[in-house]
Amino acid sequence: MASSGTAITGVDARLHSRAQEKEHRLVQLPIGRRTRMALGSAIIMMATLLPSVTAMSQAVQLVRVDVAEVAKGFRAKKLLGSTVTNDKKESIGTLDDMIIDERKRIFAVVQVGGFLGLGAHLIAVPYDSLQISDDGKKIELPGASRDALTALAEFHYGN
Repeated sequence: MASSGTAITGVDARLHSRAQEKEHRLVQLPIGRRTRMALGSAIIMMATLLPSVTAMSQAVQLVRVDVAEVAKGFRAKKLLGSTVTNDKKESIGTLDDMIIDERKRIFAVVQVGGFLGLGAHLIAVPYDSLQISDDGKKIELPGASRDALTALAEFHYGN
């Protein structure tokens, strides 16, 4: 190859021309009819599937939260194990767990009866039915009695 500034002439020009032809042939390989049809089918299939793949993705919308207001709430792990009383201030059980169902409703699992977990009867009540003191130290289930709660269907964990 000639250095910059000199013209390509004669044999060098023919060699340069052949090199360009080979390079051109390498870039544009002849494609058979089957290969073109397969590539075309693949492109069409991808174009067909692309909208469904896009439809499966979902944009997440961020919501601004007043963190000062959230901080006034009750931490679940601080409530768990707390004594649950009724409106007569009688101990009727302990808050054993909280469950969120597939519709995002919260349920309180209350352990009624038993001693140290033995012979205990677990029941589920809507979380909204609990009344929690401002300091989070007293949990009340108004209108409930130990007998009425043990008469309810026993709660069993699904998974």
